[in-house]
Amino acid sequence: MSTLHTTTIGDGPARVVFLHGLFGQGKNFTAVARAISDLATSTLVDLPNHGRSPWTEDHTYPALAASVAELLRELDAPVCLVGHSMGGKVAMRTALDFPELVERLMVVDISPAVGLGSNFGPFFDALCGLDLAALSSRFEADELLRDGIPSDTVRGFLMQNLRHEMGPDGHRHWRWQMNLDVLRRELDGGIADWPVTDAIYDGPVLWVAGETSPYVREDAAPTMRALFPKYVQVTVKGAGHWVHSEQPGPFITVLRHFLTI
Repeated sequence: MSTLHTTTIGDGPARVVFLHGLFGQGKNFTAVARAISDLATSTLVDLPNHGRSPWTEDHTYPALAASVAELLRELDAPVCLVGHSMGGKVAMRTALDFPELVERLMVVDISPAVGLGSNFGPFFDALCGLDLAALSSRFEADELLRDGIPSDTVRGFLMQNLRHEMGPDGHRHWRWQMNLDVLRRELDGGIADWPVTDAIYDGPVLWVAGETSPYVREDAAPTMRALFPKYVQVTVKGAGHWVHSEQPGPFITVLRHFLTI
């Protein structure tokens, strides 16, 4: 039985499973899932070391794909698998390793490529540098993180993972819901990596890029074509890396079309 935490939204005939990116949670896709609820029954997944899913000792794409495959076997597979950023790499690897479980694949703003992990390094430095034991409030945390993470939007997104909970000593303590130690250790060698594989996924694939994002690169197209020979690319105007939150209307339109073709 899968140990991953999930939330189900909608009751439409299609089965869609959403995989979030680094630092995210399944609930990041709540609005999208509600917008397609007439078409699909959506499962929003907290990947390992994120949200309310268990922590693990490593965070590699083959292991993450195996974890997702275990969940998909319990659903009405094959499904439409949608993955953003890190979750996009998990989705790609799941389709390659377990093609019988994936009816179609939507990869959102990520490439099957190595690199770009350093973009997230400053976030880890700021989050890991926060003294949770001395923290008095969420407002104070926001102020302390401001220098290292100047974007209000990104800082707010990351702070969704900050929890104030009762500990075994009967007192409330601050903690990060995500497994920062493992994620930081795996950033360059695992999360930013793309493990070599000879597998091919022959199902329909929609590769969605944000117009201003650097994560879908032209030099990744040959690798994408070799792994996913039936892929079609769509670029969403006015969107950066977080396509589904920056341009939700166009993103939902693209997803609804993909589910009905």
